[in-house]
Amino acid sequence: MNGFDFGGAFGARPSGQGSSPAGGGIWDAVDQLREAFEQRFTPPRMARGDVRAAVLSLLAEKPMHGYQIIHEIEERSGGSWKPSPGSVYPTLQLLADEGLISATESAGRKTYSLTDAGREAVDASEERSAPWESPGAREAARATALPKAGAKLAQAAAQVASSGSPEQVQQAVDVLDEARRKLFSILAQD
Repeated sequence: MNGFDFGGAFGARPSGQGSSPAGGGIWDAVDQLREAFEQRFTPPRMARGDVRAAVLSLLAEKPMHGYQIIHEIEERSGGSWKPSPGSVYPTLQLLADEGLISATESAGRKTYSLTDAGREAVDASEERSAPWESPGAREAARATALPKAGAKLAQAAAQVASSGSPEQVQQAVDVLDEARRKLFSILAQD
């Protein structure tokens, strides 16, 4: 893996970084791997107004609270887009100020739903697809799926390396070797 420093990868992390000494080096390697994937496969930022369109599109289906909206956008975009609360909540407030949505509070949580004016606005923009359905969003989801899966696999391997028994570590090595062979066999297929 070019660009990664695996020298002493299973050794201790330098002290003062808040980790246990045993297996700290592998966590550094996992961090390097994750950072490389993030730099190489960072999905494009969504265009201005996409949060608004996404919120209206979701609320046209059913009432939701803010974190449900964030989660649904992330799910529907295949994980390539997760708007921050700092972009969703101001958008919800703006839509409420415009009279397109209303909020009801229950158990300390606000649930948002479209008003009649909001339904008219959604109906008027029916020809426009939801932001996560755009070709660019679908490509971004495909481009990030494999690196994210690889980073999760590396995290699991690091966990086994740092807390598994010698037998568990050997089982993990066997699983990873088999996975590597299967990945290369995918490339060998016509």
